[in-house]
Amino acid sequence: MTKLDGNGLWESHRMMLPEHKETIIRRQLEEGRKDRPTLDPQEMELIEQALAESFHTHRKIKLRLFDEFEDQELTGTVSVIHTYRREIKLATGIGEWEWIKIDDIVSTY
Repeated sequence: MTKLDGNGLWESHRMMLPEHKETIIRRQLEEGRKDRPTLDPQEMELIEQALAESFHTHRKIKLRLFDEFEDQELTGTVSVIHTYRREIKLATGIGEWEWIKIDDIVSTY
């Protein structure tokens, strides 16, 4: 009557409530989360300089963005910098762009 389902959970339709299954899956996902790294002021200054350089010279820049599960990488040119909102507009292609919070940037290269 029990089977091993695709999530690796033993379940029986009579024994495991959907809420319990959801709780187990949520806990498994949360275990894979990582904490946001703390950048020292010098690292943050280097990131901000690289963003300003991309903005002024129109050169492409590669950004590594924090994500709880797996960092993301984006490449593009900084087209707008909002210092008061601490975000940039990164042009990633013709007519394509993304708003990115500066505090989500882990590194630039």
